Amino acid sequence: MEPLNTVDLSAVKLTIKLATLTTILLLFIGTPIAWWLARTKSRLKGLIGALVALPLVLPPTVLGFYMLVVMGPQGPIGQLTQALGVGLLPFTFPGLLVGSVFYSMPFVVQPVQNAFEAIGERPLEAAATLRAGPWDTFFSIVVPLARPGFLTGAILGFAHTVGEFGIVLMIGGNIPGKTRVVSVQIYDHVEAMEYAQAHWLAGGMVLFAFLVMLSLYTFNGSSNRRMS
Repeated sequence: MEPLNTVDLSAVKLTIKLATLTTILLLFIGTPIAWWLARTKSRLKGLIGALVALPLVLPPTVLGFYMLVVMGPQGPIGQLTQALGVGLLPFTFPGLLVGSVFYSMPFVVQPVQNAFEAIGERPLEAAATLRAGPWDTFFSIVVPLARPGFLTGAILGFAHTVGEFGIVLMIGGNIPGKTRVVSVQIYDHVEAMEYAQAHWLAGGMVLFAFLVMLSLYTFNGSSNRRMS
């Protein structure tokens, strides 16, 4: 028996595609959210922060269920996408992408927010004395100083998306080549008692998770040494 068949490889490719697009979208969406949370004194900070962090404690099946309702034929997003001629998002790759963005959001937003908060006021005040504009200050000073947070958030967001199971099964279903990712493929192999192929995929996931954590610890350790 081959270690990985064509269906397994298709699931691996789809998982990498999903994780890559999710990470890119989260960096664009999560950066302004993280910046607002790091800088604001609004009373809504606690509420928004709790909503962003909700996937950390909420069962993925619960989040997936309510996203199905919202994106379904009677839901507000479902009615909007139908009116725009896009169709319904559940059980499609775009719907899977939307669910992954919401579910992995705290893994990107929180490291970036912590990096923004660690910058402090001094660099921003120095930029203001040099008459730097807000955008120039952000991209020339804030982004380089917050680079460790961006890298950590990107790595965690990518890795978390790769390991998703409950929410992708709820929103995407199990459609080969369209919504079947590695975690669902492992489940299918186990259900069919195809333990050899399940071992190949599961072992790959274990190795991937170890390399992710090793890279994070190595990177954070070198960053701390440079700062000290």
